[in-house]
Amino acid sequence: MAARRVTRYLLPRFASVFQRFNSTTAPLIMKRRALYKPENLRLFATSPKSQDSVVVHFVMSDGNMQSATTKVGENLLDVIVDNDIDIEGFGACEGTLACSTCHLIFTKEDYDKIEDKPTDEELDMLDLAYGLTEMSRLGCQVIVTKEMDGLVVKVPSFVADARNPS
Repeated sequence: MAARRVTRYLLPRFASVFQRFNSTTAPLIMKRRALYKPENLRLFATSPKSQDSVVVHFVMSDGNMQSATTKVGENLLDVIVDNDIDIEGFGACEGTLACSTCHLIFTKEDYDKIEDKPTDEELDMLDLAYGLTEMSRLGCQVIVTKEMDGLVVKVPSFVADARNPS
């Protein structure tokens, strides 16, 4: 009885799908599917990456400097995570702009190299950050450009999570 229902009701409704897939349309459909491969998709917090590499230097709260090589187009949160730079509690929201744990401090010259200006949402999160300065930005919102080669970024001595202000 169930087989009759499938044959009688479902197959006629999907007949146009089966008719569209022939030797002429198959290459077009296959090409469209190729666009959805993982290497063609972007992650939430990053922009398209290029092959150019830059070096970013992070000055820790104890004065230690750690350097990381990254590709143009990554954000600074991903640079820290990908290079295993150990910062306690850094990037707790994983780049969704829901905390201020990826707060970084730039010099005036390096701050001016950042192409994108901070959004209202970023400024709201920065208001909750520890050690806020005029040159502060959230690392998840700063995209690395070729002009940032040799960038020196200071990591604040304390990380405050805006999601848990206690």
